Amino acid sequence: MPAVRIDVVGGGPGGLFFAILARKRDPARRITVHERNQPGDTFGWGVVFSELTQENLRAADPETLAAMEASSAHWDAIETHVGGRVLTCRGHAFAGLERRTLLDLLYRRADALGVELRFGVDVDERGLEVLRERTDLLVAADGVHSKARTLWASQFEPSIELHANRYIWLGTPRPMKAFTFVFEHGPHGPFVVHAYPYGPSAGTFIVETTADTFERSGLGALDEAESIAFCERLFARWLAGAPLLGNRSSWIRFRTVRNARWSFDRVVLLGDAAHTAHFSIGSGTRLAMEDAIALVDALDAHPGDVSAALMHYERQRRPAVESLQRAARRSLEWFERVAMHLDDPPERFVFSLLTRSLRVGRESLARRDPTFVEQVDAWWRDREGVAPGAPLPPMFVPFRIRGMTLDNRVVVSPMAQYRAVDGVPGDWHLVHLGARAIGGAGLVLTEMTCVSPEGRITPACTGLWNDAQERAWGRIVEFVHAESRARIGVQLGHAGRKGSTHVPWQGGSDESLPEGGWTTIAPSPIPWGPRTRAPREMTLDDIAAVRRQFRDAAARARRIGFDLVELHFAHGYLVSSFLSPLTNRRTDAYGGPLERRARLALEIVAEVRDVWDGPLSVRISAHDWSPGGLTDDDAVLLARWLADHGVDLIDVSSGQVVPDQQPAYGRAYQTPFAERIRKQAAVPTIAVGAISSWDDVNTIVLAGRADLVALARAHLLDPHFTLRAAHEQNIDDRWPDPYRSARTLRRPPRGL
Repeated sequence: MPAVRIDVVGGGPGGLFFAILARKRDPARRITVHERNQPGDTFGWGVVFSELTQENLRAADPETLAAMEASSAHWDAIETHVGGRVLTCRGHAFAGLERRTLLDLLYRRADALGVELRFGVDVDERGLEVLRERTDLLVAADGVHSKARTLWASQFEPSIELHANRYIWLGTPRPMKAFTFVFEHGPHGPFVVHAYPYGPSAGTFIVETTADTFERSGLGALDEAESIAFCERLFARWLAGAPLLGNRSSWIRFRTVRNARWSFDRVVLLGDAAHTAHFSIGSGTRLAMEDAIALVDALDAHPGDVSAALMHYERQRRPAVESLQRAARRSLEWFERVAMHLDDPPERFVFSLLTRSLRVGRESLARRDPTFVEQVDAWWRDREGVAPGAPLPPMFVPFRIRGMTLDNRVVVSPMAQYRAVDGVPGDWHLVHLGARAIGGAGLVLTEMTCVSPEGRITPACTGLWNDAQERAWGRIVEFVHAESRARIGVQLGHAGRKGSTHVPWQGGSDESLPEGGWTTIAPSPIPWGPRTRAPREMTLDDIAAVRRQFRDAAARARRIGFDLVELHFAHGYLVSSFLSPLTNRRTDAYGGPLERRARLALEIVAEVRDVWDGPLSVRISAHDWSPGGLTDDDAVLLARWLADHGVDLIDVSSGQVVPDQQPAYGRAYQTPFAERIRKQAAVPTIAVGAISSWDDVNTIVLAGRADLVALARAHLLDPHFTLRAAHEQNIDDRWPDPYRSARTLRRPPRGL
């Protein structure tokens, strides 16, 4: 039998829209909505819907969407006020609607369809248990402070993260004409306004500030009226005499809600009860109403089987929600660190703001407003000294560092090939690196090239500790220089406790070799994982020997003619394991606080600098993704120390230090670490990780998140990634002579 009796706890937009759709799809369903407030009681002012969301709502219930559109304000621009200027980006279709109006029209629509609406009913824990027993389906749409989620926490396993910034939700009778950001640096620190219209004389006016500014401003001691007066004074220029209005308004902190499971038995969470996403990137109302569509679709797909329907709902809906939550977190963190951006020129500031979630890139903005993107591009080219009239996209603007000029901002990331014999690179490496150099990248980096036999990850790793290896690398460098415009760098490293393991496809890099291996070394005798042997704790003599090995390898790199040296201090390899408190338990001068754990890294840099005067890069893991591990605060300090010791570039990766890490994966997920180091340590950076398109490269460089962008898998898939990017962006002057005929191929449509 299909679900006949359905109870919905929470009469917000999500719960109401679910009731509307469920009843519309099957009039036999008896649906009751239990709402603790009375009609007209509501928190907040207006809600915003994107064009895509409106189309989703239209497809689900055209009558509801038509009623919403009739009462909505519409606009297509985002205006940003910063540094005494206003920059506008158009092509963003939004609609704003008063929350009270939305609820009223949903009430009417639900009532017309025969949904029973019970107002003033605050369902407590006992009431929830009663509803669960009597109903075929209990939908808990009771908001961020969900009683249902709390009552059945052992089933849902919620996690709630309270964020640092404070914000207050206000209204004004003088609305902005578009979605508007206002950045004001008050006497105590930065404040941000997120404002938008929802009627001809009504607008939402959210004021947000950092935790430090909130504390210095004394806002915690102010009541609602005093807080409103404070904001009116601070933003008087934009209000032009109009007041700000409160509605039970107070300074609050955003809560990110997640649940391990969204349902059990016949109970399901919907909207803010299940998940939240920061208001700067997505409306909670929008998420809840889209949840409603997905839940009703799932019920229809499994008539008579509520359990299967709820599993279907979560399986289909969760990926989209978690993707939005990741984007929302990046947006939230951008505003938490807004002070880091305020010194940027307005063009870069606004471009960074609009692309902060990493879901919107330069190409999508160019499709919406090509004039805006050309304005930012022109600023960038002028800043970088590009000749006027040269329409170079950001990724093709040259990069200069310590006497080396790169043709573009694309880097072939180090990728272990496991094809060496006794550390000697062979024809495979010549073809692998040579093809990617011919493919147009500005800089090609070798795989981690080990400084000693015991420093290898596997027996098939390359090295640079003897003359045979030096000659073989010389052949590869000579080819790259003769046949391409690329520069080539060598990445030097020591595997430490992650060494003496299998080639990945012959047994796995997380298992020690049963025979033919070697004794590994590390700062402390902690094995990498359950299938690897414990390393030997290094003595001071061992440490001195490793320093010499890096020095000797760098001297060989200079003789070979490499253009850049990169030191691999990341991913749990030897130096990384000194840096992380999770793997360094020493009590001598190389253990303890960060400045002592960083001692070996800085000593190796000094040794290398003594024999290498060219560009020097260091790859670090900017975050261990594990409690008690290295953090991005530590990474900023480390980067400053490295720069002070002569390092020119920080190649910013993260993780791989301990096997039980929990990274927050997602598109370009490591880029914020690179940006923070670039800005706060004042050193150029390379961004890496889950970057796959030329639009990603353009966006990262133009926003100032990194100076260079390294791609690995994208270059495995397409060795000619950069040539293809040039062709698709109408730049055809950099093809090798034998490949010039490819320029006549028809270009694909712009976009991803």
